[in-house]
Amino acid sequence: MAQELVIVGVTHRTAPVEVRERLAVSNGNMELLLRDFVALPEVHEAVLLSTCNRVEVVACCPPDPHAIPTLTDRLLAVGGLDSETHGENVFTLRGREAVRHVFRVAASLDSMVVGEPQILGQMKQQFAVSAAARAAGPVLHRVFHKGFSVAKRVRSETAVAGRSVSIASVAVDLASSIFETLRGRSVMLVGVGDIGEAAARSFAAVGAARLMVANRTFESAVELARSLGGTPVPFERMPMYLPLADLVVGSAGGGELIDRREVRRVMRERLNRPVFFIDLAVPRNFDPGINEIDNAYLYDIDDLTAVVEENLGERRRESVHGEAIVEEEVDRFWRWFEKLDVVPTLVELRDWAERLRCEELDRTLPKLVELNEGSRERIDQMTRALVNKLLHHPTSLLKQGRSAREEAVLLATLRELFGLEEEK
Repeated sequence: MAQELVIVGVTHRTAPVEVRERLAVSNGNMELLLRDFVALPEVHEAVLLSTCNRVEVVACCPPDPHAIPTLTDRLLAVGGLDSETHGENVFTLRGREAVRHVFRVAASLDSMVVGEPQILGQMKQQFAVSAAARAAGPVLHRVFHKGFSVAKRVRSETAVAGRSVSIASVAVDLASSIFETLRGRSVMLVGVGDIGEAAARSFAAVGAARLMVANRTFESAVELARSLGGTPVPFERMPMYLPLADLVVGSAGGGELIDRREVRRVMRERLNRPVFFIDLAVPRNFDPGINEIDNAYLYDIDDLTAVVEENLGERRRESVHGEAIVEEEVDRFWRWFEKLDVVPTLVELRDWAERLRCEELDRTLPKLVELNEGSRERIDQMTRALVNKLLHHPTSLLKQGRSAREEAVLLATLRELFGLEEEK
């Protein structure tokens, strides 16, 4: 085969974060680095993928044994590393395995969290950079665009991305099961921890109308409230504002802040309208006994983590269907790839035969002065049909499925028999 697909890279499975971060490539440097890769004699085309979980070079190369070692050395050099000390962190793939990997990455079957949507957007953006830099040629265009369509098919035909797998999104799902709608609901965030902030942002994204932020350090509450378009609440006045909240998210340090007696008071003021407590703090901010109160619903971090794990398990089960789709599409792509040498040969063969036909007609027809235009047209049609019949069997033979080795031998024999190398 005149060209080969290879991948050289590191991922969260092969290299620790301290190695991946040294090899990470910013968008501003990507185009320059791609030009370095395709300038190598061992590389025809290249696409560079760089995310928090992977840095990979997907390349189309001549069948050169030096291609993978050269790409490995060049990739490690990005971070000032070398093969002797970090070669074990680098994985390599070639041929069908390389195609399968691109399709699996695009479909988020190779991600740390199966089904996460970010990787596809990153791949599209970074492929666009490669295309703009003219580093991605016709083969990698086909590989990546096919990968994008595979990702779309996996998402539409499976539930691999269908269930929430973050604490914040699971909290939104659980709240949605309690309230008819989250639109117009009020949220109180107690503490400004990262997970609590993420939950508050998730509630705002689905239509929560009001956000209150209470924190021991009032300045921090003001800062976060301003960034979320909410209202800061002095910590000591939090009980006054609790009855206004439909959802209360706890992510403060210092242990229990709200007990069941407080919640009973709140429920009386709310006329027993439902309220949802999400306790993301360790030690817990909310008294577990709150769950015993009618229309008060409490989930702690363990409850939400259990739901996340259950959803992840469902995604993993669905990924089996995704893998089957990938295999089907790899087979389809590989049949095309193996024919890359066949198509140019068939074109050359037909061009050669057509040129001979036209030369003989040009030499013969002027001598047949007694022929009218209709007869000349019939002779032209007859010679076209004759060429088609002569080429039918070799054309059909080349289009039949066979191993790459058998196909290479057949192509070489045909080119030699018809003198196509001399013609070229």
